[in-house]
Amino acid sequence: MGLGSLNDVGLAEARELAIDSRRIVRQGGDPIEARRSGRMKAKLDAASAMTFRQCAEAFIAAHNASWRSARHAAQWPSSLEVYAYPVFGDLSVNAVDVGLVLKAIEPIWEKKPETASRVRGRIESVLDWATARGYRQGENPARWRGHLENLLPKKSRVKQVKHFAALPYAQIGAFIEELRLQGGIAARALEFTILTAARTGEVLGARWDEINLADGVWTIPAGRMKAGKAHRVALSNAARAISTRWPKSGMVTSCFLARGPAVRSIVRPCCRRFNG
Repeated sequence: MGLGSLNDVGLAEARELAIDSRRIVRQGGDPIEARRSGRMKAKLDAASAMTFRQCAEAFIAAHNASWRSARHAAQWPSSLEVYAYPVFGDLSVNAVDVGLVLKAIEPIWEKKPETASRVRGRIESVLDWATARGYRQGENPARWRGHLENLLPKKSRVKQVKHFAALPYAQIGAFIEELRLQGGIAARALEFTILTAARTGEVLGARWDEINLADGVWTIPAGRMKAGKAHRVALSNAARAISTRWPKSGMVTSCFLARGPAVRSIVRPCCRRFNG
């Protein structure tokens, strides 16, 4: 067998290659087959190597259809583009370790704890996907429980959650009376939200074909529910009266969708008056 051209392989290297070949023979192997297998393995390793960015893009493409929120789907690539890719986006996904993960999220962990927590979770998901596909091995360096929780403070300790003030239940009747003095579809949509105890997003996306005025039932399809199950809402006479004034085609609250900030312009002045 040849060890290579004299122009490419020096005397010292040739001696080392010869020693390695004799060692393989003594062990009952074939040095030519061993070299061929080594070259094949190198080619396979190169073909299977993927960067973190490539894995993230593949993960997003595979799961994008399951994300009901367009905003959530858009945040995935944008957050990784800002915080993860500059640090290790172009590195092999198998090379991503704890140090690199911390380098990406530690600078914003205290300044933007919510964003940092979401980025960490997304990195963890991408690395889990890469492991399942055979692109990396070992523990997930972005895992929180039993791992990063020992290196970073809990999100709740970094920044206390500040909830929005709630209107006292006893004042809701007076609030509704004042709300009804406000004109426009935004005020009616807000009133409908209160009367049905629905989520704002469910009301914003409501369609006429979901509402059965004859039976007084609003059926929200599973695709628009957070729990992924269809939900039936009994409509009071007041809620049905609001529904009858909506356009009976397309998006029921299309005007409200286009004027989302109008809700705040209605609610805040009313809340200020009720809070004294």
